[in-house]
Amino acid sequence: MKTWEEVIKFHGHECPGLAIGYLASKGAKEYLELEFSEDEEIVCIAENDACGLDAIQLMLGCTIGKGNLLIRLRGKSVYHFYNRKNNKSVRMSLKNKSKNLSREEYKNFLIKADPKDLFEFKPTNIKLPEKARLFLSDTCEICKEKSSEQFIRLQEGKKVCLDCYSDYKRFF
Repeated sequence: MKTWEEVIKFHGHECPGLAIGYLASKGAKEYLELEFSEDEEIVCIAENDACGLDAIQLMLGCTIGKGNLLIRLRGKSVYHFYNRKNNKSVRMSLKNKSKNLSREEYKNFLIKADPKDLFEFKPTNIKLPEKARLFLSDTCEICKEKSSEQFIRLQEGKKVCLDCYSDYKRFF
């Protein structure tokens, strides 16, 4: 497990958001009996795109590129972790903080805290996503750029990418 100092170096600065990801990683590691994810053994679905994701990447090996770090933007400090090896999963939501702590005091509080005291651990309410698939690419007949086939649409008999596709909306 990486140290707090290694996580700071990877991220570039210290902040409460990074500390939240650091503690979420430690809590998930213990709760789900996790090791570092070399491939897609661990999956994290984060409900935010904040600093804590850098800690999760470094500590657990969940990354966008491997397809085992997924972002479901809800603006919440909520993380769903899955261990594919033992089929365990957890939804971790950050408990509300004391309103009278400064940013620096809150960061220091987080770093010293036990994840069990910071997060509510519940069963996840999102189905485990399938493993990342490899898709063929196709060339957009308008811009001539390649796009993954799941993002190609048929429009007026032409294969077009999402940027060139003109969506049809009559009802909102």
